[in-house]
Amino acid sequence: MNTAALADVDSLPRTPASDVKKLGWRGVMRNVARDGRVLVTNHAQPEAVILSVAEYQAMLAALRSKAERDQHALERLRHEFDQRLACLNAPDTGEKIDALFAQPLQLHGKVFTGKDY
Repeated sequence: MNTAALADVDSLPRTPASDVKKLGWRGVMRNVARDGRVLVTNHAQPEAVILSVAEYQAMLAALRSKAERDQHALERLRHEFDQRLACLNAPDTGEKIDALFAQPLQLHGKVFTGKDY
């Protein structure tokens, strides 16, 4: 699916709803076959988009591909997060955290962030 296929509704080829009655379904489908999709308007207001099967399948494939990329990114972030938190499962974690909180914090005029504190 190319970027043009993801065009805004306003840029789609248009046909008035009256053409569906006047030209019949086959007439409207000729326009769909030519352009891949047609915006049906009623009194110049968008009402529906008719897609060819190929356009519909391409749209579904693009959506599935995007969802798959999102899922992989989410799994990668989840794995990184789990790795960072794994240290909390060590047997002596509680004692280490207690010892850190028991120490006085001396910044010496510096601000510590991230892994530096």
